[in-house]
Amino acid sequence: MEVEKEKNDQEHVESIDCSKLDESHQVIPETTNPKLKKGMAFQKVIDLVTAYSFITPAFIIIFLFGLFPIGYAFYMSLINWNVRKGAFVGLKNYLEIFGSWTNFLWVLGGVAILFVGFFVQNKMEKASNKYSKYSWWVFLAIAIVSGIVFSKGWNAMMETGDKSFLQSLVNTLYYALGTVPTQIIIGLVIAYLLYQDIKFKEGFRLLYFLPYITPAVTTAVVFRIIFNREPYSIANRFIGLFGIDPLKWRFESKPIMQLLGLNIEGFWAGPSLALIVIMIFGVWTFVGYNVVIFLSGLGNIPKEVYEAAEIDGATKWQLFTNITIPYLSPITFYLTMISLIGTFKAFNHIYVLKIPSAGDSVVTASVYIFERFYQFTQFGRATAMSMVLFLIILCLTFIQNKLMAERVFYG
Repeated sequence: MEVEKEKNDQEHVESIDCSKLDESHQVIPETTNPKLKKGMAFQKVIDLVTAYSFITPAFIIIFLFGLFPIGYAFYMSLINWNVRKGAFVGLKNYLEIFGSWTNFLWVLGGVAILFVGFFVQNKMEKASNKYSKYSWWVFLAIAIVSGIVFSKGWNAMMETGDKSFLQSLVNTLYYALGTVPTQIIIGLVIAYLLYQDIKFKEGFRLLYFLPYITPAVTTAVVFRIIFNREPYSIANRFIGLFGIDPLKWRFESKPIMQLLGLNIEGFWAGPSLALIVIMIFGVWTFVGYNVVIFLSGLGNIPKEVYEAAEIDGATKWQLFTNITIPYLSPITFYLTMISLIGTFKAFNHIYVLKIPSAGDSVVTASVYIFERFYQFTQFGRATAMSMVLFLIILCLTFIQNKLMAERVFYG
């Protein structure tokens, strides 16, 4: 009898149309009443109108202040626009930047090969077979090929294209590589120390956050005084304590490797000492923001996890590397992304700290575009450069997502 009852219940369950279940898994009764059907359809329309009414204001703001400026900038980049609107020139402004389309295709090919490398590495890693352990070696080989192809196009582009703008992109890359990892690491270490039970904790938090909330122009002027080239400047007096001769600091245009006595040319010669001073300012300014964000993340880590690890005999270093860092990976990912984007948009302090005697060694992409736009009134050319910078930021964001997003630990 019980077997027959279970069989009837199973047949009843299988006969239920899943499409007629609501969110609470209750069967929605069918209706044949035309008025009731019309009322239900009208209610759906009301719900859609209500939903889109809430979305529309945000979409209008995003369109007016986000999408429209990008579209209009692309339109301006296709025109020979100086003080007055000129003739439509198509992609001529872009051609003057790259030198030739062949150079651009070589560079684009190098980037495309790198993306293929990410795709292959990701597929091999997820395959979980005997070849998975070689995924990063395969990616490294593809990355080397990508670098060779990219370098061929880039070197040709530097010879025939807009060398000043391309050099500003290199300076921006120097600035990003020098500031983002440094301020992330220093911010994490300081936040971890401030999270411990120490005296005057709140005072230290305010002290580290103060440079971030202070106007950048004001603090940049202070840095101009500290890193002056005079022998009696604060920076030169400090290095004099270690027997080092006075340096030009913000006035030095030579790459750092050449200052160290190494005869290296090109990208591997490194940034100029003047640009390094600007990097120091960037780290000093934004490390406090990272400290505050990391502190908020440390407060969300369950204490039970630390207690369980301590019972198992974990050391302080093991707690930091195996618990703190993984739990903070979402925050690290967020800070890395906004910091990377921020370095490509940095302008105020760079513009204040740069000196004509340092030449192009301190001119980043945002500063160069600003000068082309406002000082030389090359509106079309400047907007073409801004579109190139926009695409570079998109590519770097995509690469960062591929490298870090899947390795973020969300608990």
